[in-house]
Amino acid sequence: MRGSYGDRERDRGRDRGSSRSGKKFGNPGDRLRKKRWDLDELPKFEKNFYNEHPEVQRMTQSEMEEYRKKKEITIRGSGCPKPVLSFQQAQFPQYVIDVLVQQNFKEPTAIQAQGFPLALSGRDMVGIAQTGSGKTLAYLLPAIVHINHQPYLERGDGPVCLVLAPTRELAQQVQQVACDYGKASRIKSTCVYGGAPKGPQIRDLERGVEICIATPGRLIDFLEGGKTNLRRCTYLVLDEADRMLDMGFEPQIRKIVDQIRPDRQTLMWSATWPKEVRQLAEDFLRDYVQINIGALELSANHNILQIVDVCMENEKDQKLIQLMEEIMAEKENKTIIFAETKRRCDDLTRRMRRDGWPAMCIHGDKSQPERDWVLSEFRSGKAPILIATDVASRGLVSPPASRSTQALGSLQPDLGMTNRKPTRGEKAARLITEKLEHGPLTKPSPSLRPGHW
Repeated sequence: MRGSYGDRERDRGRDRGSSRSGKKFGNPGDRLRKKRWDLDELPKFEKNFYNEHPEVQRMTQSEMEEYRKKKEITIRGSGCPKPVLSFQQAQFPQYVIDVLVQQNFKEPTAIQAQGFPLALSGRDMVGIAQTGSGKTLAYLLPAIVHINHQPYLERGDGPVCLVLAPTRELAQQVQQVACDYGKASRIKSTCVYGGAPKGPQIRDLERGVEICIATPGRLIDFLEGGKTNLRRCTYLVLDEADRMLDMGFEPQIRKIVDQIRPDRQTLMWSATWPKEVRQLAEDFLRDYVQINIGALELSANHNILQIVDVCMENEKDQKLIQLMEEIMAEKENKTIIFAETKRRCDDLTRRMRRDGWPAMCIHGDKSQPERDWVLSEFRSGKAPILIATDVASRGLVSPPASRSTQALGSLQPDLGMTNRKPTRGEKAARLITEKLEHGPLTKPSPSLRPGHW
């Protein structure tokens, strides 16, 4: 059930891991106590709903290995089921298949093909794949099956499925997918995040929702205030786990997971696999299977031409305008410019608008309705230039594939991660100063010249 959201940013600090919480307020989650669970007293629940399709049963070991090799799927862990080659082989309910057909999905992506049977079988799992590979459906469709096999919610019950996401934009996007696929079976969902009024979100939780998609800060706020609870939660998803750790959310995540029964099913999804994410998996998951799509190391998206220009700080603005003149010569193009700070975002937007460029910006100090409106204008093409901090670095739905998306910036953005369906022909340029030369850069190209773009 989607609420309507107002325009006041009330608890901005709570929804960032680097919360500016002083002694007066304490740290988020201080009032939450770790629960002592007695599994013998907890109600039993079912989490294995996977029945192997006859076509999958007939798949030989060599055929399975050939498919995994073709799709660059590698498995770590024991007892991983065979991949499914079609949505029908996953044996989802017909109402789920109908929505997939309506949205013109032909076959599962690599992470879905291997992730569906694993998630449906009730196993804990880690999925490592680049953003845009279909991870959201890989955990939401099994979540719908899981929820439909649990008892109905009663008054005072919290959600059955909890999805933790790093940013409000990603959380809203996940909730839209949950609405699309859950409404046929009357599964209710809500989105809980800072920067919007608490009232509508609290009302959704009090009425009862099976799926809650939340950013850690606001969820902890509600848990501390007794507005919801996680006693019924048996399906936990950590989406973009590496991004949440980058944003400093690890203490909040641990506080939240302490409120969930230990025999839950936990699914962790990430684009990279640093040691911090590995440690989180070891702490939260039991006997898990890890699915990797492609290489474990963070690599550039090969669908995107990436250009690096090492320049002086005072040269950046002129080079940026030069690039924009070339990019915007094609009317269909959209451009995202990443800046390192909110002040830089605002300054750059003011200067570009003063010079006649149709630019708008989003960052953490903007109210949620304003951020929603700016993203809507960008997606529709009315404002083809978006200037942003890292709030836009992952998970934003791309413009139509027929239009090329360009990414520029001095910030290290997750290039290719702003686009849910990467297509060839996209380009990215980085204008960096020498102080960043030691960073994880690709080999610098010659200085950008007219026509180079």
